[in-house]
Amino acid sequence: MQLSREALLRAYRQMKVIREFEERLHVDIQTGEIAGFTHLYCGQEAVAVGVCEHLTEDDKIVSTHRGHGHCLAKGCDVNGMMKEIWGSREGLCKGKGGSMHIADVDKGMLGANGIVGAGAPIAVGAGIACKLDGKGAVAITFSGDGACNQGTTFEAMNMAVVTKASCIFVFENNHYSEHTGFEYAVGTQKDIASRAEAFGMKVWRGDGTDFFSVYETMREVLDYVRAGNGPAAVEFDTERFFGHFEGDPQRYRGPGELDRIRELRDCLKNFRRNVTEAKLLDHADLDALDAEVLEAIEESVRQAKAAPRPTAQDVLEDVYISY
Repeated sequence: MQLSREALLRAYRQMKVIREFEERLHVDIQTGEIAGFTHLYCGQEAVAVGVCEHLTEDDKIVSTHRGHGHCLAKGCDVNGMMKEIWGSREGLCKGKGGSMHIADVDKGMLGANGIVGAGAPIAVGAGIACKLDGKGAVAITFSGDGACNQGTTFEAMNMAVVTKASCIFVFENNHYSEHTGFEYAVGTQKDIASRAEAFGMKVWRGDGTDFFSVYETMREVLDYVRAGNGPAAVEFDTERFFGHFEGDPQRYRGPGELDRIRELRDCLKNFRRNVTEAKLLDHADLDALDAEVLEAIEESVRQAKAAPRPTAQDVLEDVYISY
């Protein structure tokens, strides 16, 4: 499926926003001005964007502790997100969510989650709601290779099949569960998708470092689920460029591993090469977007630093939901 010039520019911009958002956080976290734990998504941008470019606000997603990329790809406001991470009461969650619990229900982003594997049951519930609504919407849960070992994920996959929920399990295999290599920790040996298949689900696999592979794979998956065939799962092989958390010394990495994946498995470099070689876009188009995105991220940081912080009274608000 040939994407239009506008769609290609949008996809690149979305990936670049995620990349620069993460790279800037990596710098600012070192100053100690940002409180709390942070897990960067840098390197996996093609998955978030390749999935979410197909979605509407009626479609729901549930994220992980490494959730910034999913939020941005689903349409969450970059300024509101930066303010949230900096702890401002003007943040998307009024400064109470922070990096690991950003949510924007109006955009269909049901929240990041600090508990590994905890998003899958939430997405199944949302997928059942989508099925009952009958409008063709879906719920997507993003999980890593670590979450594929969690009992909550197994239970959620089984329930999704039993209830024929309109739910998609997206596994981003970035090769490390915290500090443990995938080849050691996953018994099915280099394959997560087959676990979902064992529950009776149709599965797909794709290259998570190639936007076009993700985009085309998700088009097929979404067509299948939106048609009322029940849940599905997809595994994307990808990489993360930083540690499990900010401050992780990454001693589990092999010699030259980070240099290799940044050179050979960078989804932005791959996208740029593919579209320029095919003469779909030229370098000037992409360079202009790079400059625009860098300024947008700088502005988001300026706003976040200047935005008001929560007051003592704020701790008593938003404790209970009002129906």
